[in-house]
Amino acid sequence: MCLAIPGRIVSIEDDDPVVRRGRAEFGGIVREVALACVPEAVVGDYVLVHAGFALNVVDEEQARITLEYLKEAVGDLEDETDQA
Repeated sequence: MCLAIPGRIVSIEDDDPVVRRGRAEFGGIVREVALACVPEAVVGDYVLVHAGFALNVVDEEQARITLEYLKEAVGDLEDETDQA
C-alpha cells in the first residue's frame, strides 16, 4: 500500500520544469520535495507527497481533513520527532 501525505509548499528553490524542487511543511516538519509533476503549484499550495515527489495539488480543506485522520491513526507528527 502507498501513502501520500499532504504538505504545504513553503519555498520553491529551482523552477526548471524538469528538476523543479521546493520545500514542504508536514505538521511542523519541513522536507525537500520534487515538484516536477505539479508545475502549477506555488508557495502556499498543499500537495500530496509520496516518496519525496509531489503528485498533485489539493485544496487546504482536504489537506486538513487528511492530516486529522493521520493524526488519529498514528499520533502527532511533531511528537514523533521529539522521541527520536
